[in-house]
Amino acid sequence: MIGSKPFWDKQAARYAKSPIADEGAYAETLGRVRSYLRPADRVLELGCGTGTTALKLADAVAHVTASDISGEMVRIGRDKARQQGVTNVDFVAAEPGDPVLQKGGPYDVVMAFNLLHLIEDMPAVLREMAELVRPGGLFISKTFCRPGPGEANFEYRMTRLALPLMQLVGKAPHVAFMPVQTLESEIEAAGLKIIETGNYPARPPRRFIVARKPE
Repeated sequence: MIGSKPFWDKQAARYAKSPIADEGAYAETLGRVRSYLRPADRVLELGCGTGTTALKLADAVAHVTASDISGEMVRIGRDKARQQGVTNVDFVAAEPGDPVLQKGGPYDVVMAFNLLHLIEDMPAVLREMAELVRPGGLFISKTFCRPGPGEANFEYRMTRLALPLMQLVGKAPHVAFMPVQTLESEIEAAGLKIIETGNYPARPPRRFIVARKPE
């Protein structure tokens, strides 16, 4: 539902070496996430990639389960954790509906960054994500969304032109160009109540959302 494991395995080494595109927006996102984390929290990150965010937030919580569809991404994440001496992050090759994640839940916080726009059946996967959150717990995400009037930059326009050809030759994944309103509606339809939003960066919008699961 999230994509091709072989595709992301092939991307893993290059992904690990890629610099963060917008350091300021990334720092703002981390700061907002940290404001919701507590020392006793058990956290699950879905689509963790090579683990950069999980490792940066590990000192704020009791434990992080960092999961990704790609076994190669997970392998690189484990190596980074050893190199950094981080001992409270476990890396798991899994998707939201996998039994290994369900067995470890429910979690105080479930995070999904730069992931939701890559999912073909987002409503179904969001329901699975919501099931992993404990009652009263949080779902925190940041997702690329379709720009509104005046929000599209040159990079976005070029991507829209090039993406169909790249997908045709297996060089790009599925990407959903959904407006912010659609994303927020789907999150609330999964049974989560949105309590904070923001755009980091603003153009094109990467929508930051914090939602709580009712008790």
